Amino acid sequence: MKADILFISHGGGPLPLLGDPGHQEMVDKLKAMKAALPKPDAIVVISAHWEAAHPRVISSAQPGIIYDYGGFPPEAYQIQYSCPGAPKLASQITSALKLAGIDATADTERPYDHGLYVPLKLMYPDADIPSIQLSLVKGLDPDLHIRIGEALQSVTTGLPADKRLLVIGSGFSFHNMRAFFMPESPDMQNANAEFQHWLEDTCMNPALSEAERRQRLIRWTEAPSARYCHPREEHLLPLHVCYGLAGRAADQHLSATILGKASGMYAWRA
Repeated sequence: MKADILFISHGGGPLPLLGDPGHQEMVDKLKAMKAALPKPDAIVVISAHWEAAHPRVISSAQPGIIYDYGGFPPEAYQIQYSCPGAPKLASQITSALKLAGIDATADTERPYDHGLYVPLKLMYPDADIPSIQLSLVKGLDPDLHIRIGEALQSVTTGLPADKRLLVIGSGFSFHNMRAFFMPESPDMQNANAEFQHWLEDTCMNPALSEAERRQRLIRWTEAPSARYCHPREEHLLPLHVCYGLAGRAADQHLSATILGKASGMYAWRA
C-alpha cells in the first residue's frame, strides 16, 4: 500500500471554513497539496485536539462530528462533515501499535473533532473517503510519538499495493495563543521566523542523518524560540508521528501566513 504523508497547519478553530481572510493562504496551500495527490482510499488523521492516556483510534462506521470550540458565530455550529469511518483499518492500526509494544484502544464512541473535519472539508468536500482519527498521548513525549509513527509503517506496507493511504498530522507549526492576540513586534516576528527556519532545516535538510533528524525532533525544545512558538507542544507532535512513519526527510515544504504568523506544512510523497 502506498502512503502519502502530510503535516499541516490547520488554523484557528472553524475560521478556515468561514471565509476568514487570515486563513486564505492556508486554504490555498491545503488545496494545492490535495491537487498534487492521487485520491486516497482512506485517510488517517492525527489530531492535536485529542489527547488520551494511551493511543486511541476512532473505529466506528459513522463517527459524526463534535464542535470542540466556542465563541464563534452560529454558522460554525452548522458545519457538517459526514465521511464514513474505517473500522477495519482502525483495527489494523490498533494491532500494529500493540505489536510495537504501545498500548492502544479502539474507540467506538468518540466523534471526529475539528482537527479532522476542518482540513478535510477544505480538501475533500464530498466527504466520501473513509477516515479515522488517532489521538496523541498525554505527557506529550516526542520520542513516543515518533515511535507511534514508526509502528504505523507495518500498516502501510501490509495493505494491498493498489490502495493508497493518506496520513495527515493535523496541528500547527506555530501555536502561541497569546501571541495571536498581541500587537506584533519585531522580536516576535524574529522568534516566529527562527523556529520555522529551524523546523524546515530539521525536516528537509538531506545532509542530516536520520539519527540526527530524529534527535533534533526529540530535543525540539532546544531549538531557537521553541517555547515561544509552542508554549505547549500538542500542535507540533502530529509532525513527530508523520516523521516516524516516513523515516526520512520531507519532500516538500510549503509556508503560509496564518492569522499573521508564519507557519509551515510538510509533505512526504509515496
